[in-house]
Amino acid sequence: MEEPELRSLIADVKDGRLSRRAFVQQMIAVGLTAPMAGMMLSQSGVAMAATAFPYKPTKAGGGGALKLLYWQAVTLLNPHFAIGTKDQEGCRIFYEPLAGWDREGNLVPVLAAEIPSKENGGLTEDGLSVIWKLKQGVKWHDGAPFTADDVVFNWEYARMPETAAVSIGSYKDVKVEKIDDFTIRAIFAKPTPFWADAFVGQYGMMIPKHLFADYIGGKSRDAPANLKPVGTGPYLFVDFKPGDIVRAKLNPDYHVPNRPHFDTLEIKGGGDAVSAARAVLQTGEYDYAWNMQVEDEILTKLESAGKGKVNIVETGAIEFIMLNVTDPAMEVDGERASVKTKHPLFGDPAVRQAISLLIDRSSIEKFIYGRTGSATANFLNSPERVRSKNTKFEFNIEKANQILEAAGWKKGPDGIRAKDGKSLKFVYQTSINAPRQKTQAIVKQACQKAGIDVELKSVVASVFFSSDTANPDTYPHFYCDAQMYNTTMFQPDPQVFMNQYVSWQVASKENKWQGRNVSRWQSKEYDEIYHQAEQELDAVKRAAMYIKLNELVVGDNYIQPVVRRPKVTAVSSNLTTHFSGWDNDLWQIANWYRDA
Repeated sequence: MEEPELRSLIADVKDGRLSRRAFVQQMIAVGLTAPMAGMMLSQSGVAMAATAFPYKPTKAGGGGALKLLYWQAVTLLNPHFAIGTKDQEGCRIFYEPLAGWDREGNLVPVLAAEIPSKENGGLTEDGLSVIWKLKQGVKWHDGAPFTADDVVFNWEYARMPETAAVSIGSYKDVKVEKIDDFTIRAIFAKPTPFWADAFVGQYGMMIPKHLFADYIGGKSRDAPANLKPVGTGPYLFVDFKPGDIVRAKLNPDYHVPNRPHFDTLEIKGGGDAVSAARAVLQTGEYDYAWNMQVEDEILTKLESAGKGKVNIVETGAIEFIMLNVTDPAMEVDGERASVKTKHPLFGDPAVRQAISLLIDRSSIEKFIYGRTGSATANFLNSPERVRSKNTKFEFNIEKANQILEAAGWKKGPDGIRAKDGKSLKFVYQTSINAPRQKTQAIVKQACQKAGIDVELKSVVASVFFSSDTANPDTYPHFYCDAQMYNTTMFQPDPQVFMNQYVSWQVASKENKWQGRNVSRWQSKEYDEIYHQAEQELDAVKRAAMYIKLNELVVGDNYIQPVVRRPKVTAVSSNLTTHFSGWDNDLWQIANWYRDA
């Protein structure tokens, strides 16, 4: 579909000649996803569709206990420090944002009274500001009112570098002002097409000013409420044992009538993905299990017990291998893996190209992931509108050998290649998880056939994904040669997802390894295009920019995409949930219920 035709269809929707649903269906037919179609309409001034969540209970409570199982345990309960998904999920039962993202990529109001639009005066034509009107009558769990002062405080708290908030990227370039007790304005320094970042979704969860005001900046880690949350959510805090269990109970003053359904809620951590799947699908001991990174063959067998079902939702998540740009063995100014160093092996483009050829993505999809993962050459895969068709992957051991040989990497008596006194040996780490260890084994075997010696390292998930800035084995420290994990895309817009490779997001000792650019890969061209995309109000042109950004990062072969992963969860057969590929699993926990 050409640009003029696309613009004509959008005009038809705006004028009422074409329904929103018909437009989305046409976009799906030509290869776009529903979320991207929705975002294009929104950016063109068409209000997002209202989302309805089926809910049968006629009163709050009465649902008994809801038991959730996370094989990566929750370690903290402040959303601004939640570097891993499991911590974001733990926070979401207590804290809420102004809005969240539904399955189709529509914004849904939570603490906001309505979603800003040009029609209601919330959005300006120039893309320089947005007005949020807040829902009135909302109370914090301790009875204090939720007001615009809390929203302004969250902006001040997150944007301050000394706070070292993982959410800083969403707030540092925005100015927020209070209009009245229930209205705020966010002002941007430049045209901002993706205005729904601050205050929305995982980084939009609101913490109360009256409990955190004395713990801003350098004192941020000392707040008692970091471990004893007081939010606006459907459940009240009861108990928390970091790395083990979170307990909560029904909030009788929740701001949505007849919700929540469950009297108590428990998030149990630990174990592994297989045991978590079994606890829901086979034994029925738990109602829900998070992140089913389990071989599809095992999931299918467990489902046959009839106690539960596997739920699969499209996302932009990607399982990928990251090659270190820096030297993790060298220390500069008291910092390992410093951007002032260069990796002794991966600095050679031939080595990176060879490794790409030694990843058997098709076999990893077929024999490990099945319906829960699709082989890909792209880091940015969704929405489909921004998925590059110019990239491709190939598994070719012979070609890898030829490239290394031509680049001067010669095999020694031990069969391992070397050049200039450096042996082609590296350490490849990931978290302990059966599909990941099997993926490691497939890559290691192929590398051996090309004269590369790979040492495999597996780190306990609770350590690898820990938010502990003092732990050297966390993935943001990246004190290793190569590592593999899954990165999630919590918005149907690529802007925040693709800031993982901008130079100002490099993880370092200075920012307590909170920067999202864990690989330390940098490109002046990437930075420039990213800045252009940030303020391009034309949705079609903007999509082309993100395609280019993806091609730049994967084309340099420091980032090796493996499989694109949908969100896979295990759910009890009688439990009604509302999942979205663009937000946390628990984003609509208030609307979950169990059929009698």
